[in-house]
Amino acid sequence: MKGTAVSKWSIAFVAAALALVAPASAPAQPAGEPIVLGTSHSLASRALGEARQVNVRLPASYAAAGEPRTYPVLYLLDGGVDQDFPHIAGLAQHGEISGTFDEYIVVGIATRNRIWELTFPTQDERYTTHYRANGQAIEFASGGGSAAFRRFIADEVIPFVEANYRSNGHRTLLGESLAALFVVDTLLREPALFHDYVAISPSLWWNREELGDRAAELLSAQDYSGRRLYLTMASEGGTMQRGLDKLLAALRTDAAGQLQWTYVDRRNSEHHGSLYHAAALDALRTLHPRPWRPGSPLPWLHIGDMPELSEAAEADKRIACTAERARPVTFAEVNADPRRWEALCVLSPLGQAPEPRERSANWR
Repeated sequence: MKGTAVSKWSIAFVAAALALVAPASAPAQPAGEPIVLGTSHSLASRALGEARQVNVRLPASYAAAGEPRTYPVLYLLDGGVDQDFPHIAGLAQHGEISGTFDEYIVVGIATRNRIWELTFPTQDERYTTHYRANGQAIEFASGGGSAAFRRFIADEVIPFVEANYRSNGHRTLLGESLAALFVVDTLLREPALFHDYVAISPSLWWNREELGDRAAELLSAQDYSGRRLYLTMASEGGTMQRGLDKLLAALRTDAAGQLQWTYVDRRNSEHHGSLYHAAALDALRTLHPRPWRPGSPLPWLHIGDMPELSEAAEADKRIACTAERARPVTFAEVNADPRRWEALCVLSPLGQAPEPRERSANWR
């Protein structure tokens, strides 16, 4: 494999390591094999002036024999092994075994000083005064490193990934909280960097809600053809919700241009700590869903004799079931008339019943 990585090693969780923190009286644990999640690379970054960690998980089919496939890439902020990489890698694996959304190469971009790396400068004295009062350096609280961190991603991480892994060129950026602020900031300033943007409870309170206030201005200055935004917010209230409301107000105007966006209101279903995993799963299902065929070919799952398929279903089964040709149908429609939809290639919205959703008119 070619590339500029300084070093790499397997990301593994080894049961024997737990013995180091176990009580002395605890029984010895049996030896076992490491559980490998992916590969970690240390990239020497010019943009940041130091080596930084990038973690990669490949789909199980990546190593399969035959014609090599290419894959979309999910770039994950806060993507360290002790951050969000393991559980988002798990979601990617879930998509593979369930067949509910596309397979991804997951690239976790670790952060070190999140407040500096994920934010633009702030002059909000309420925030900086709070950090001074708690004995922390003002440099930690004032932010300002997002432009350099974005250059690290654009000029170093993405080229490294696309030179060393079989990417199909489609890029998604995912983040939560401050990382979601970075997602929205990147969309508004450099939308060409990624195709899909996933912002989960973005910290739009930053610098007295500056991004929300400037959203219409920044949106109108960019070309959003072929770009999509998945946006959601938990029960946050205060300036978190107010900043989001300002962004939504701008998205609902002509300033958003060709941007396709969807917003899921989770104020009545999740809080900040509970939101991420459920919302990330929904985002991946929403952005790149896979079709399915209702019904079952197994006779013991039918009441009475298994009925013959309709001529339409028999003909449909001879054609590959793809998202491009699948018929949109809800689960309620399938359940109301199962014989009509038996074995046909359909595309159904997953997990969308509980929360209110809003979408731009051009969402595809």
